[in-house]
Amino acid sequence: MNGFVNGYYQFSLWAMRLAYVNILWFVFTLVGLFFFGLMPATAGMFAVVRKWVSGDTDIKIFQTFWKSYSKEFFKANLLGYLLAGVGYLLYIELQILRAQENMVYFVASYGVIALYIVLLIVLLYSFPIFVHFNVNALQNIKWAFVIGVIHPVLTIAMIAILGFVHYVAFMTIPALLFFFGGSVTAYILTWGASKTFTKYEPSNV
Repeated sequence: MNGFVNGYYQFSLWAMRLAYVNILWFVFTLVGLFFFGLMPATAGMFAVVRKWVSGDTDIKIFQTFWKSYSKEFFKANLLGYLLAGVGYLLYIELQILRAQENMVYFVASYGVIALYIVLLIVLLYSFPIFVHFNVNALQNIKWAFVIGVIHPVLTIAMIAILGFVHYVAFMTIPALLFFFGGSVTAYILTWGASKTFTKYEPSNV
């Protein structure tokens, strides 16, 4: 019975932690009028989750979140909108190529799709790297790509797990995505990416 009670307590504790940091992410995204708040709030959320993954579960969540949000505000926006800009340019290029009737352009459009896959790989690792290593935006993108490609099994596994978790939540209780979608995603990505980081510390990145 004690084991059950302890298990239920731990489950409830983690549910509250994940919900709390997810709400902070949502609120501070709105505080930044979305366009300026999303990336710093994401950095803050990943900073909290990184502490949890490393075993420091008794941190002060708000203070950790706010420290990263305020300190990395401009740096996080630079990284986020650099990635968003690349994604937008790829979208425009894909639309242009697909609008052409020549088969050569149609085939070339698959090259753009391949670049989208590369961008997805970079997105998976960018914020775990952002809160773990002190690198600039271009170095972040470079190492996100390198780590993602060198560890294909991990990369595919994280995509599969995220897809499964989000699909199940959406098909059963969509409200779970509001309370846990961001924080659970951050936890999965940070936990997975952190398995590789020891290979790139301290001076290799």
